[in-house]
Amino acid sequence: MINCIIVDDEPLAQTVIQRYIEQTAGLRLLDKCANAIEAFNALQKHQVDLMFLDIKMPVISGVELLKKIKYRPAVIFTTGFSEFAMEGYELEVVDYLLKPVTLQRFNKAIAKFFKQTGSVAAEQNNYIYIKVSGKLVKVPKSEILYAESLKDYMKIVTINDRLITHLTMKSLVNLLPETTFIRIHRSFIVNMSLAESISRKEIILKGISIPVGNNYKANINLY
Repeated sequence: MINCIIVDDEPLAQTVIQRYIEQTAGLRLLDKCANAIEAFNALQKHQVDLMFLDIKMPVISGVELLKKIKYRPAVIFTTGFSEFAMEGYELEVVDYLLKPVTLQRFNKAIAKFFKQTGSVAAEQNNYIYIKVSGKLVKVPKSEILYAESLKDYMKIVTINDRLITHLTMKSLVNLLPETTFIRIHRSFIVNMSLAESISRKEIILKGISIPVGNNYKANINLY
């Protein structure tokens, strides 16, 4: 699990990054800090792996904070000012996110973090972590039968359980191996390795029929 903190004097910016962290398996938010002093205290208190750091803050800037701390975590800059990008590269931060930060751009930065640090542990290759009723639940990928979109939520059906999590279809697709998990409907993604029967109309998994949408029939041709 990657331990994160957010350092930003703008409450709205904090909320956006917090929401993205909560939607991303493998990330855990430990603290939110409104200034560099709070960030320094959080770094002393917690074992932090990744810091989302605003650059332009009152009294002590994000750049000044990085220069002062001796042992620092990986850093992703978040700022509304593009002219600071060069300083970010000089300080060897992971990435530089320009506000307002989109989920797509956030996901790209996280992927870059994993690639640079090698933080995707072997365990992460076999499991995903999802938030259910305020708790992170470890779910083996091999036990997921299918997932169904329920507006802003996903129902993930495993061999032994049914889990409801606040996650988008796109986010879940990005967490699962595309060679095994195929989207066959606007509302469904299925684990083809557990399919009992496959046709261009439906996929049967443990006796459960999942319809194939007209716009997704071409995906079935892979099998």
